[in-house]
Amino acid sequence: MIESAARRLASELVDRRESINRELSRNGVRFGIYKNGEYHDRLFPYDPIPRIIESDEFDRMEAGLKQRVNALNAYLRDIYSDKQAIKDGIVPEEYVYTSAGYFPQVNGVTPPGGVFAPIAGEDLVQGQDGQWWVLEDNLRIPSGASYPLFARDIERRITPSLFRNVRVRDNRDYPRLLRQSMDFVSTDGIAVVLTPGRYNSAFFEHAYLAEKTGAALAFPEDLEVVDNKVYFLDYAGRKHRVGVVYRRLSDEYLDPFAFNPDSVIGVPGILSAYRSGNVAIVNAPGNGAADDKAIYYFVPNMIRYYLGEEPILHNAPTYMPMFDKDRKEVLDRLGELVIKDVAEAGGYGVVFGSSLDRSRREELAERIKAEPRRFIAQEVIQFKDIDVVDPETGQMSPRKCDLRAFVVTGKNTHVWYSGLTRYSSIPGQMIVNSSQGGGFKDTWVLAKETGVEHDYAPGSEVVRVLEQSRKHSLALVTASKADNLFWLGRYTERVFTTLSQFFPFYDRVMDTDVDAFRPFARALDLPEDFEDFDAFIHSFLYDEKNPDSVRSAIVYAFNNAVILRPELGSRSLQQVELAMSSIVEASEYGGTDADIFKHRDIADNMLAFWGGVENSPVEPTLKSFIFVGKYLERLDLYTRFGYSVEELKAPLAKLGSYILPLNGLPVPQCFAEGLRWLVGQLPQRGYAELAEKLGMLLKDFDGRISTKDLKDLGMLNTMDMDAARL
Repeated sequence: MIESAARRLASELVDRRESINRELSRNGVRFGIYKNGEYHDRLFPYDPIPRIIESDEFDRMEAGLKQRVNALNAYLRDIYSDKQAIKDGIVPEEYVYTSAGYFPQVNGVTPPGGVFAPIAGEDLVQGQDGQWWVLEDNLRIPSGASYPLFARDIERRITPSLFRNVRVRDNRDYPRLLRQSMDFVSTDGIAVVLTPGRYNSAFFEHAYLAEKTGAALAFPEDLEVVDNKVYFLDYAGRKHRVGVVYRRLSDEYLDPFAFNPDSVIGVPGILSAYRSGNVAIVNAPGNGAADDKAIYYFVPNMIRYYLGEEPILHNAPTYMPMFDKDRKEVLDRLGELVIKDVAEAGGYGVVFGSSLDRSRREELAERIKAEPRRFIAQEVIQFKDIDVVDPETGQMSPRKCDLRAFVVTGKNTHVWYSGLTRYSSIPGQMIVNSSQGGGFKDTWVLAKETGVEHDYAPGSEVVRVLEQSRKHSLALVTASKADNLFWLGRYTERVFTTLSQFFPFYDRVMDTDVDAFRPFARALDLPEDFEDFDAFIHSFLYDEKNPDSVRSAIVYAFNNAVILRPELGSRSLQQVELAMSSIVEASEYGGTDADIFKHRDIADNMLAFWGGVENSPVEPTLKSFIFVGKYLERLDLYTRFGYSVEELKAPLAKLGSYILPLNGLPVPQCFAEGLRWLVGQLPQRGYAELAEKLGMLLKDFDGRISTKDLKDLGMLNTMDMDAARL
């Protein structure tokens, strides 16, 4: 009865799908994909029809998931210590040591807290008969929790009556569970989320979870290992001890000293610190020894061996070509089975035998004979179709879906009352991985009729965690993020002021003064050799290859903003995302009246962004980094456009007011460089007195300038100003 009521009410979300997708877009909910070696930043497709799981059904799933993850953690403890499972014949020795995920570098190491996999992502599918099957265990860096977490927050606000009338278990406790687990295994120091960079496919999640857990978002160059201890380096070069690293990069790239020596996104020496027990790494290096697709075959026996229990959840029927009997079965039935390459992930290396012609099946058979350890074969499970709303037609379309359930282990093991339901991008397609272009749904776990919607009351720990999540201190601002904050201020101001100055010139051109744009272009050091005003409009407003265009300034602002989500919060940054959407949309209709109104919206977005930051709980010193950049840029632009000395008093006073909170503190190098450059330009523009006043500020910076070098590791952490301005 509860489920049928939930399904009726969930239909309300279908009518609101455009509103929900608009909110996801303005908040930058992305999952990038790589095609032909190129990164494509895209919004993660969302479907409004939730997967609904009844309370009793989830109770059984929850028990089975806890059982499975506890057994896998026990296996990892064993395999990196006594190896009793090998001695007792539970897992053949050759399967352990030939696993690409087994790392002898961590043999004999027990992680702080004794938990190898604080976060497990268990991939399940539901058969036509309703039975749930486990398809994969993900114990290295399982991703995806942030997407249903974020989507639910939007759903609750867009359809509040729905969640008052349906007993859906609240999913907002994931940040609390994650932070509790991190704190349980932490040694001594702060918590950080380690991201490989802006162009990682799940970067949105890295930044969002850092924001919600209150951890610092760190790039590899922000961490340093000294005397087998890990330190977080702030913009002044001061060291802050790190107790736990929630890493979001693969083992092989984690430490060039221990793994791949060519890695430029790792932290040299971090494995040595981990081996010494001085830092926890979540999840532990070497966990791939337990989520190898071939090791999956042995998990039911692990449950019996370590826990003395029968498995509650079942594996898909699986065959191991390494075993003679299984290999014969696989080769005889190759056209009926699904073959998986154990070295691949993300939906790659999965082949349905029925899709191959005779010659390709024969070729695959030869590969299996030559490398039997490399493959497993499984029966094809005809799992349930779930309706999605076709984005083209708006009609219901059945798609294959799986469920990634998240199991978080610290002092205790918890299964999150939600999950990432992924659906295939093409009807009938069995591969649903996000990296293959699929989308996602929210997952509703229903409470019992006598239950409650959520598990905490106002004032409880989860609420406090969420309230504290955005209170990042200046101590956790790195050199690269100091640059990000400063340039975010400069680029948002550049967008606002150049557009504000542009409109009067635009009006004059519309009033038949066809060359009125030339003084505007001259003031900004832009070329004047355009055939006509339309050519100038295209270059100045829309040309993404022109570093001086408004579009480029918005892109630069956005690229700095997305890195600052933990410091500034999603709500403030959504205004920059909206400006990005508006400039892209306006460029498609360049020259129309609607296009000009879009630019007025962009200017309003900048005002809303500054207001959001100014009135947020962000620490005043962090705000200063943005607004010092903003008012330096404003003084630069105002003097270019010939503003009077009287008109310059207000931005000069504002600049001084934002420098004031930084008295006695180290000053980022970008401040001094930007100020020094402007002081050098002002006399040529006829503002010698202003140059003298700013020169006094520059002298005040003497002895306080942080000269910590920024490492260029091929990641987009900072944006330089274009050559015309420096």
